[in-house]
Amino acid sequence: MLATLSSSELIALEDRYGAHNYHPIPVVLARGERVYLWDVEGRRYFDFLSAYSAVNQGHCHPRIIQALVEQAQTLTLTSRAFYNDKLGPYEQFITEFFGYDRVLPMNTGVEGGETAIKICRKWGYEVKGIPANQAKIIFAKRNFWGRTMAAISSSTDPKSYTNFGPYMPGFEVIPYDDIPALEAALEDPNVAGVMLEPIQGEAGVVVPQDGYLKKVSELCRAKNVLFIADEVQTGIARTGKLLACDHENVKPDILILGKALSGGVYPVSAVLTRNEIMDCIRPGEHGSTYGGNPLACAVATVALQVVRDEKLAENAERMGKIFRERMNAMIQQTDKVSLVRGKGLLNAIVINDSPDSETAWNLCLDMKERGLLAKPTHGNIIRFAPPLVITEDELHQCCDIIEAAVKNMG
Repeated sequence: MLATLSSSELIALEDRYGAHNYHPIPVVLARGERVYLWDVEGRRYFDFLSAYSAVNQGHCHPRIIQALVEQAQTLTLTSRAFYNDKLGPYEQFITEFFGYDRVLPMNTGVEGGETAIKICRKWGYEVKGIPANQAKIIFAKRNFWGRTMAAISSSTDPKSYTNFGPYMPGFEVIPYDDIPALEAALEDPNVAGVMLEPIQGEAGVVVPQDGYLKKVSELCRAKNVLFIADEVQTGIARTGKLLACDHENVKPDILILGKALSGGVYPVSAVLTRNEIMDCIRPGEHGSTYGGNPLACAVATVALQVVRDEKLAENAERMGKIFRERMNAMIQQTDKVSLVRGKGLLNAIVINDSPDSETAWNLCLDMKERGLLAKPTHGNIIRFAPPLVITEDELHQCCDIIEAAVKNMG
């Protein structure tokens, strides 16, 4: 059944009554299934963003929806003032699934980042012995992990931080994929942690050199510093491994997960680490009314089981290779796209134009008209991240659409 309001009318309502903090592609979506989305007029699209990798398992996966509905009919929220019958089993499941001792459950990815920083600072003072209020966390330029005050305090994007100061102290930002810069920063004995994305997603799917993560981990260990991996976007099979850090057999001291941890149906995030690190957090020092609620626990458990049972990491690895082969072949026939980069099904193309241009935006509008939805991450970069359930035939159809749109660029 079609909506009673048209796309243009619904867009006008958002413009009239909502905050203007987003600039969406002009399409109003009403339904989703697997790799497909439908707008309110009933037109079908391939989804090549996956809600920024939150729907790795595909839209409205029946097993995840079933878990959501069944739990919603029984118990949704108790707060952490009481125990509930889903949290303990979920905590055992997720810690064994990823090989950690303990988990602190939260709701959103940015909350996961905030949680990791708090845990790291507490560890820095109580275990490492950093003087009070002197702990430092090191980040990389062009990082993105949200828009809270802590997140923008570590940002190098003027759009994120301008006119929101003063900013949180204790953060240092160094170049990404730059081991000498990290070595210099780690000379400060007050460094408690290094927080990095294994692949910088919002920056344009920037993949570091082979061996970078392993060297980061080794340097942190040598300096008694915690390596915090922000795998909110790169984790849960997106890059062809369960975690992007798995490509280099690196196990972070603190792991942050979110997005696809819920299969895209409910906000769930998690911070995992070892006993001696997590034990620094005691009652009353951190938490959330919704963190660890029964609904979230039931959904996240099944979301991870789907990734394992349907071998989504393996499919992402195979489909990603095919996608990059197709894009590289296209690049040989055009001077409009300079390169494709990525791992698994987290990829981006870089267009031969200024980052301040609207070229990528216009290309996304053209692809929308051809039945594929994607979003620019900068003026000349488009990120491509379809649900990991995509088949080879569907992937080739999508590549055909992308190639036709690129060929049509002015």
